[in-house]
Amino acid sequence: MIAPIVLWTVIGLFAAFGFVIALRAARANSGTAGDYYIGGRDIGGMVAGLSYAATTYSAFMLVVLTGLTYRGGIGALGFELIYFAGLSLLVIFAPRFWLVGKRWGFISPAEMIGARYGSRGVARAMAIVSIVFLLPYCTTQMAGIGLLLSGVTGGGISLFQAVATGAALAMFWALLAGLRSVAWTDAALSVVMFVSGLLAVGFAVAALGGPCQFLGTLQADHAEWLSVPGPGLWSFPTFIALSFPWFFFTLSNPQVSQRLFILRDFRAMRRMILWVMGFGFLFTLVAVIWGLAALQLAPDLENTSMATPALLSSGVIPVWVVLLLIVGILSAAISTLDSIALTVGAMIARDVVRGIEDQSDARQILSGRIVIVAVVLFASYFALEQAAIVDQLAALSAAGLLVSVPPIVGAFFWRRGTAAGALWAVLGGAAVAVWLAIFQGISVFNPVLPFAVSGTSVGLFVLVSLVTRPRATALDFQTEIAEQLAHHRAW
Repeated sequence: MIAPIVLWTVIGLFAAFGFVIALRAARANSGTAGDYYIGGRDIGGMVAGLSYAATTYSAFMLVVLTGLTYRGGIGALGFELIYFAGLSLLVIFAPRFWLVGKRWGFISPAEMIGARYGSRGVARAMAIVSIVFLLPYCTTQMAGIGLLLSGVTGGGISLFQAVATGAALAMFWALLAGLRSVAWTDAALSVVMFVSGLLAVGFAVAALGGPCQFLGTLQADHAEWLSVPGPGLWSFPTFIALSFPWFFFTLSNPQVSQRLFILRDFRAMRRMILWVMGFGFLFTLVAVIWGLAALQLAPDLENTSMATPALLSSGVIPVWVVLLLIVGILSAAISTLDSIALTVGAMIARDVVRGIEDQSDARQILSGRIVIVAVVLFASYFALEQAAIVDQLAALSAAGLLVSVPPIVGAFFWRRGTAAGALWAVLGGAAVAVWLAIFQGISVFNPVLPFAVSGTSVGLFVLVSLVTRPRATALDFQTEIAEQLAHHRAW
């Protein structure tokens, strides 16, 4: 176990480092909504890529994915590689998001979709549905912080103290300088997480006798974990149910797709994609090997989410590496929380409130800051209360957010898509998701859930669009950006 005073000292240094970056970022801000929410569309490729990686490969990797590996074996690698394969969608959609965002000044994905179909109602519906499914996901990030800090100190840092610390840091960075602060902090600390993760895995494997002995013991004692379906978790239906929504994560999650607006130019975009894919592939291997090492060094855990705290507390990892890895995981969790809070703030300010009454940049930023505080407090409260309904919605979030994919694909590739079709796709798909999961008790491990949601959303989008007409105010993205796509040789 790590002494609480040692961990508090490291967290203090971490907070001071973040404070310096946030202050520098605040000085660079110009005071516009675009600057606050998307960094003035002036973020370079490396910073954008590492920030994207920190947001998507958050505490999930070394808390949830490691736990899934501990529980079900190598099938977790296949699951995460499906998500990794979904990053290929960036090659197709990143240029289009960036071009239309720059041309029409879009700040949120919902705003972009609303403008494409000529309807603020579509933007508002997409924003509200996204918020419903994103807020509970924030709770899982905060709960991850609590599990990590309390776990490695054996309860020396209480769940309340851990959650309060995460909340304070998340609010400070996002409120002070917005996206630029979060992105700069992400870029630095994602490197810390990556390097410390490699070191930690190296020490864990060395403690088991080296790579050959590690694999030999794993084969001898846990051979079932090296096959599919393994001990029972990764049956084919379960694998499909979890993997299918994650393939579309790049498009379905607005806190991720919004990052496509922040880039400086096409060169930065290409660098971002390379950084994200390189980081993602290597860190996926780190997380899976880490889970298999925990299976041997910390066996018989009842709660598999405690695999990482148990391994960090086992004594086989040097304390300095443990502390670096904790900082990296803490930073990634806060990054995801901040990214969601900023995106929710932007959607409230741009798509919900501004849809009712026009607001100045200052009022949009103020509205967003109020929402950020509310989001972080929501996540903190429910992480402590562990409300069942929030857990259900958090588990449902990946499938529920699929409803935004048909309108996004249609925005760039189907001129016949209409505002009515997009509205029915979003609301109808979301209603089916909630009805099946909450009222019918369909598990997220059942492929019926994601396929019913996506099938409903696609079907409604196509059918309603065919029987209605595009609005006169709708934008034609395909025609308007065709020349620029050809100029940049984008697919």
